[in-house]
Amino acid sequence: MEISAQYTILITGGAGFIGSNLCEHFLKSGHKVVCLDNFATGHRHNLKDFIENPNFRLIEGDIRNIADCVLAVEGVDYVLHQAALGSVPRSINDPITTNDVNVSGFLNMLTASRDAKIKRFIYAASSSTYGDSEGLPKVEEVIGKPLSPYAITKYVNELYAEIFSKTYGLETIGLRYFNVFGRKQDPSGAYAAVIPKFVMQLMNYESPVINGDGNYSRDFTYIDNVIQMNELAMTSQNQDAVNTIYNTAFGDRNTLNDLVGYLKKYLAEFDAKIADVEIIYGANRAGDIPHSLASIEKAKNKLGYNPKYSLQEGLKEAVSWYWNNLK
Repeated sequence: MEISAQYTILITGGAGFIGSNLCEHFLKSGHKVVCLDNFATGHRHNLKDFIENPNFRLIEGDIRNIADCVLAVEGVDYVLHQAALGSVPRSINDPITTNDVNVSGFLNMLTASRDAKIKRFIYAASSSTYGDSEGLPKVEEVIGKPLSPYAITKYVNELYAEIFSKTYGLETIGLRYFNVFGRKQDPSGAYAAVIPKFVMQLMNYESPVINGDGNYSRDFTYIDNVIQMNELAMTSQNQDAVNTIYNTAFGDRNTLNDLVGYLKKYLAEFDAKIADVEIIYGANRAGDIPHSLASIEKAKNKLGYNPKYSLQEGLKEAVSWYWNNLK
């Protein structure tokens, strides 16, 4: 759904993977975009294509600093809050920093948004909130106990958003992202996501290491599906659709073995030798859930969500982007 008027949209974490894709999308749609980022995990090169756009404004700041949040929301219509410290292993290694950013920073942004009377606050929630709940597919109203400090912080975000909606009248929508992947996702670093990490290893003829036997499954979600959900959450005129949580996924699951098979197949179209790279299996990772699959019925019914990209369709796009930009 296109927005008819020009709005000013704040995207926190706008130099990150998801944030920079959102910045690019809304700029192309003719809107003004403010990006707040401290570049802890985001990258300046993610902004290079639009940094000179007169409708784009970069604020180098930290959501843990309330003054930066107040500055960022000035004159803003909508907030798309993507800023967070991701990664379950990172949160296990450093729970204090994860909590400071994901909880205290989130509360700062909610408070600043409330005070600025923004129209709606859309935020990145997480499928990790489902914790030890074993039922599949995951339905928004049924969660388990969190399995990591990261999962706790993302659940606390949902609780705070609900309280701000009920107590202050701030419209909020949380999007529980399921294993998002696509262009601009960082392949380097200790906490790199599995898809870009495996892509870079395969392009260098290095053997990817799968945690466990490869039969854990995920609802891998291409970035363009996520952009669609953010736009629908922001623009929906259905008052029954706000102040709630939505799964943001494709609604299908694939094992890690499936994933690596697809990656080798699509990369081998650029370099046939990649098909022969061996896969290594290691120990299961602490805090990982065995299987993840989202029900997207609520998003379809209330927001009109219609994801266009399956894992295979998204991987073809992503692999082409990595090959052309990082090889």
